[in-house]
Amino acid sequence: MSKNQSDFATGAIALADGTAFFGQGCGHQGMAVGELCFNTAMTGYQEILTDPSYADQIVLFSFPHIGNVGANSEDNEESTAAARHGARGAVFREPITPPSNWRAETNFDSWLKSRGIVGLSGADTRALTRIIREKGMQKCAIINAPDGNIDIDLLYQTAQAWDGLEHADLAANVSEQDRYEHTEKLWSAHTGFTTEDDNAFHVVLVDFGVKKNILRNLSQIGARVTIVNGSASADDIASLKPDGVVLSNGPGDPAATYKRAGGTLKQLIQSNTPLLGICLGHQMLALSLGARTIKMEQGHHGANHPVKDIASGKVEIVSMNHGFTVDPKTLPAGVEESHISLFDGTNSGLSVLGKPIISVQHHPEASPGPQDSFYLFERFADLMRSHKV
Repeated sequence: MSKNQSDFATGAIALADGTAFFGQGCGHQGMAVGELCFNTAMTGYQEILTDPSYADQIVLFSFPHIGNVGANSEDNEESTAAARHGARGAVFREPITPPSNWRAETNFDSWLKSRGIVGLSGADTRALTRIIREKGMQKCAIINAPDGNIDIDLLYQTAQAWDGLEHADLAANVSEQDRYEHTEKLWSAHTGFTTEDDNAFHVVLVDFGVKKNILRNLSQIGARVTIVNGSASADDIASLKPDGVVLSNGPGDPAATYKRAGGTLKQLIQSNTPLLGICLGHQMLALSLGARTIKMEQGHHGANHPVKDIASGKVEIVSMNHGFTVDPKTLPAGVEESHISLFDGTNSGLSVLGKPIISVQHHPEASPGPQDSFYLFERFADLMRSHKV
C-alpha cells in the first residue's frame, strides 16, 4: 500500500497481519510500536495510561467518549520517573472532548502530548476489539502525522519487526534503582492526600513497576513503606527488618523477570516473612512456588471484572490489567487457588498452606475501578500482625 491513503486522515494504526485503520491523530506527533490490547473501563483513562504495567502496549479504549474529565497532576499512577515508560499509544472512537470536571488542570490531548503518548481517534474500535477477541492481542504501529503523510508500508514493517512482549523483562525498565520511602495515604475529597505518621508495620515493597495507589493502600493500613528495586537481594531486604514484603505489579513476561528475581523470591518464601503478591508479583510468586505462567490471547484489561473469593464465596468487581496468567493445573501441593475469574475461570489468586503468603492477579488498589478488593490490604495486615505476636 502506498502513502497518503486518505486525504482526511492524520493518523493510522497498522497491525502486523496487514490490517490498517485510519483516523485523526492526537497526542504526541510521531510513531510508536507495541502490543494492542483493549480496555473496557468507562472511566480512569489517566490512571490506565500511567500504569507501568502497560509498558510497550497501545491501549484501545472500548468506551467511545474520552477526555471529559481532563487530566490533573494527582491521578498519575507511576511512582517514579523511571516508571513513566508506560503505554506507547492510545486509540479512541470519538474525538477527545473538552474537560468538564472540577479537578481538571489541563485537557487530555495536551496531557497526551506531555507524556509522549501517540493517539488516534475516529478509528473503528469495535472492529479492532473483534480482531483482538478472535486473533489475540496484536503487534501494531500507530502514527500521528498532522500533515497527513502516512507511510502505511512503514507501519506494517515496523509492527512486523517488533519482538513483542513474550520473553521480555520490561519490569527492568520501569522500576527505580534507588531505595526510597512512602508515607502518603489514600486520597479524600475533604482532605486530599495525607501522610501516615503512626506506623504499625514496616513493609518492604519489591518494585517491578508499582502503581502509586498500592503504596497509598499500604500506608492506609498503617505501614511505613520502603521501596527497593526488583533486583534487590534477599539479604538486602532482610537487613531492613520488614514485617512483610509486597511483590508489586509490572509489565512484561513474568518468566523473563523471574530469571532476574526468582532466587530472591524463593529465599523470601523460605524466610516465612508475610508476603503479598499483586499482578506480576502474583505471577512471579507462582513461578517461585513451582507453577508456570502462560500468555493469554486477549488478556484482561478493564474495571468491571467479576472475581470470586473462594474462601468466603464473595464475588467482587475488580480492576484487571494482565496479558499473562498462572496455569492452575501446574500448582504444586500446598498451593491453592484463592480467587478465580468468573469471566473465563482463569486464576486470580493464590494462598500457601502453612505459610503467611497471599497473592492476587487483579489490582486490589483499583485506580481506576471499584474498591471491592481494598480488604486484601487489611488481610495482609492481619498476616503481619499474627506473625509479630
